[in-house]
Amino acid sequence: MPDRVTQDFARLVKREGFPHLTRHGLRHAHATLALNAGVNPKVVTERLGHSTIAVTVDTYSHVLPGMQEEADLVVEKLLNPPAPA
Repeated sequence: MPDRVTQDFARLVKREGFPHLTRHGLRHAHATLALNAGVNPKVVTERLGHSTIAVTVDTYSHVLPGMQEEADLVVEKLLNPPAPA
């Protein structure tokens, strides 16, 4: 059965003209896009079925540096609110 699903998925990808993509690649793309969009890593962990958030963060750490910079900006704005007009 898993081989059949893999074969069907490969045919679908080819038929629709997508670049080569495996089911695992689709899973990885989903996680990467979700994290880049700011989805909470805990939610991504639950969607992927990882045992811990650490597994997700370790696996997708390449996505997180940009998120760190965004977090810095958010915290900076909270600590330095604009002066009232």
